[in-house]
Amino acid sequence: MTAPDYPALALFVAGEWIGPDARDTMPVLDPATGEEIARLPLATAADLDRAVDSAAAAFRPWRTTPVMERYAILRRAAALMRHRLEENAALLTREQGKPIAQSRGELNASADFFDWYAEEARRAYGRVIPARPGMMMLAALREPVGPVAAFAPWNFPASQVARKLAPALAAGCSCVLKPSEETPGAALALARALDDAGLPQGVLNVVFGMPAEVSSHLIARPEIRKISFTGSTAIGKVIGRQAAEQVKRVTLELGGHAPVIVMDDVDVEKVARASVATKFRNAGQVCTSPTRFLVQDGIHDRFVAEFARAMGALRVGNGLDPASDMGPLANARREEAVDALVQDAVDQGGHLVGGGERLFNAGHFRAPALVADVPLSARAMHEEPFGPVAMTRRFATIDDAIVEANRLPYGLAAYAFTRDRDHIARLRDEVESGMIGVNGFSVTWPDTPFGGVKESGYGSEGGSEGLDAYLVTKFISEA
Repeated sequence: MTAPDYPALALFVAGEWIGPDARDTMPVLDPATGEEIARLPLATAADLDRAVDSAAAAFRPWRTTPVMERYAILRRAAALMRHRLEENAALLTREQGKPIAQSRGELNASADFFDWYAEEARRAYGRVIPARPGMMMLAALREPVGPVAAFAPWNFPASQVARKLAPALAAGCSCVLKPSEETPGAALALARALDDAGLPQGVLNVVFGMPAEVSSHLIARPEIRKISFTGSTAIGKVIGRQAAEQVKRVTLELGGHAPVIVMDDVDVEKVARASVATKFRNAGQVCTSPTRFLVQDGIHDRFVAEFARAMGALRVGNGLDPASDMGPLANARREEAVDALVQDAVDQGGHLVGGGERLFNAGHFRAPALVADVPLSARAMHEEPFGPVAMTRRFATIDDAIVEANRLPYGLAAYAFTRDRDHIARLRDEVESGMIGVNGFSVTWPDTPFGGVKESGYGSEGGSEGLDAYLVTKFISEA
């Protein structure tokens, strides 16, 4: 097939699009072919300082911009994102690998975030408190926290950016955004839509560079008052420590290892099909991806057979091919990590039901894998696979399932399937997770909170909680 053109890449600082001249660059690779598709300019220290200075200068004018004007800009940006859907979906697939239909869905969801937060900004109410004798007024006001440094990952390079930018801009904050250097095009497409929609110069700045250097540089600047990070737990801990040195507010959306509890009263075939569709979305490179399938003894073998049947029907190929159900992994690192985890699970006594082999001669393609009866000694039962591998374990009672679901230090997403109302009540109450899907895998919309507990992070993106993350409360006492 003929791949569409991939756009020239740039930094976006103080309203200026800055190309690669006089700057170091790095290649952007197509994960389906391994070919270089663009060169990405990397910000100098001066570029980073200029981005922060620009955001700091733009903050006060933007925070005092009437909310209906901010609303109109965000709504125009959302409309432009939808108008440019096809071209942006193609570039997202080329740089990240996911099937084109999933890229379209991600971009539509990104526009939805801007629409929803444009509306929600109109309801960032404070409150008037009944005054004490002799007092004129007691009030609590909501104000934007200040300039924001936002760090977004490569697995959802548009929607993860939208989760951060939409509420921050709606609240009246300015931003310095560092997307992933591996998937820069989708983030820049959103920035261009905002620029074309009339976002004032300096309110949004987009930079790229060596991640550790950029993050430490931005976080150290006193003008930055809020950090939002999505990525691994290990890096999140570093970000949290750096932010704590200046007592800066942080939202951390970190790793997960989602359990799926399947009780023996379900429609096995239906749950297995839904599990396959969700597990292998974006080649399993999803922080909320169902990973540990805990299946009650009486239906375990039937569930494995149905899962394997549905998995075997998936078509793996270039994401630009509309017939592909699953594209390549995003990079060679994920290939190596997934291979090692699958081999270890088998070495520890798990049964490889199918999949896991390399496909094609180019790109990072792997057949989706299912390993049954994986022992707890396997690394994959402790480490987030973040790839196209599913694992099953048997359990006897709901108590056993809850213990296993809560065993790990992660708590981002969890899922449970049962028709028993008492079991549903227990699972809702006792599973330790920031999000729980009961009899379904959907746990995220623009108007619902998205975030984890334990080592999966703290704070929420999405919903009114996502707007709150960019607001501070000021109490006024007037005599």
